[in-house]
Amino acid sequence: MAVNVIPLEGVVLAKLLFFAAFALYASARQSLTFWILFALCLGVEFGVDFPVISKELKRFSDVFLRLIKTIVAPLIFGTLVVGIAGHSNLKQVGRMGLKAIIYFEIVTTLALFIGLAAINFSKAGVGAQIKTEQTQVDKGEKILSQKKDHDPIVDSFPENIAKSVAEGQVLQIVVFSILFAIGMSLAEDKHRLKMLSFAESLSEVMFKFTHVVMYLAPFAVFGAMAYSIATMGTGMLTNLFKLLATLYIALIAFVVLVFIPIGFIIKLNFKKFIQAISEPVSIAFATASSEAALPKALQNMERYGVSRKVVSFVLPTGYSFNLDGTTLYLSLASVFVAQVCGMDLSIGQQISICLVLMLTSKGVAGVRGASFLILVTTLDSQGIDSSKAFAILGIDALMDMARTSVNVVGNCLATVAVAKWEGEVVESIE
Repeated sequence: MAVNVIPLEGVVLAKLLFFAAFALYASARQSLTFWILFALCLGVEFGVDFPVISKELKRFSDVFLRLIKTIVAPLIFGTLVVGIAGHSNLKQVGRMGLKAIIYFEIVTTLALFIGLAAINFSKAGVGAQIKTEQTQVDKGEKILSQKKDHDPIVDSFPENIAKSVAEGQVLQIVVFSILFAIGMSLAEDKHRLKMLSFAESLSEVMFKFTHVVMYLAPFAVFGAMAYSIATMGTGMLTNLFKLLATLYIALIAFVVLVFIPIGFIIKLNFKKFIQAISEPVSIAFATASSEAALPKALQNMERYGVSRKVVSFVLPTGYSFNLDGTTLYLSLASVFVAQVCGMDLSIGQQISICLVLMLTSKGVAGVRGASFLILVTTLDSQGIDSSKAFAILGIDALMDMARTSVNVVGNCLATVAVAKWEGEVVESIE
């Protein structure tokens, strides 16, 4: 008896029609989060069915990221200057800074040790036979070619603000804005009030600019996901699946064991907080870029009820000092590479790795391929063959999505925590 088989083209067409019908059915919805998640699913499907075309769709996300980069610097500058020179005082700025740094150090240290515990439990690298492909070697060497000496303290201060803006050095922009605001507060009223009015107008216009650019977010998510799926090598994914699973489980454990208890301690309204972070986190996950989520995170944290002066200070600073997902990944990946090399690291050696990471992982968020640079530097300092780390680049996109999302959640939570301690939050999201 003959069996009718639906042609592959028919299956693809049916899936696309389903997505189109669903989009029309839900067209009345105004939620950006919904459209981002819809674009993410559509991008995955498109990447599977049309891999050749999908490799060209990265342009969507590239355009979006370029527009986001034009927003970050003026938005941080405007909001920080208004927050400090217009409503705050220098003692409060110093107090917020101290509380934020202490919080950052405690939470990132916990992230490092949870990463160590996860990889020691799973032993994902023990006995693993990983072959590094030439594409990973080329990518790794390109990133390493950009390596330069890094001094976390010196590199926190801008030598040229235009250069800082062009390179996306968020921490340097924050430092410049704080010093500018202090200078403004010391100026005569006739000069200070003019600059304050300009800064207020600038921040308000940039928030509206952000609102306009966010209309492109679903297209950027669609293009980024389609490109990632189309270029992902399934062979590499199979070989490194245990590492990938270990990372995702460790990040989930970190959220449960660290973020949720912190939420209870500061009496966080979890429902409203999830509402506030859903858009920036979904953007961060799909584009694997914390920077892409920053303008929306700033906007939503203010809508959540955190005062502008706290949001504009803590959130951008966290992008350099509070990368929870990245620090967890770095400790986990360092031990994984050691396991692949057949090295049985002692507890003392693993703690030594954490101490190195506490220093090297600070203030480099604006550097392209920063996590890989830090990983290689840490491995070299411990006498571990860093060339084995090149293979990890094969699944770096999937790992980057997860750790970037946790980075954004962690910084939003830190912002609410500092605001609570300063009495600068009224939880009432629109």
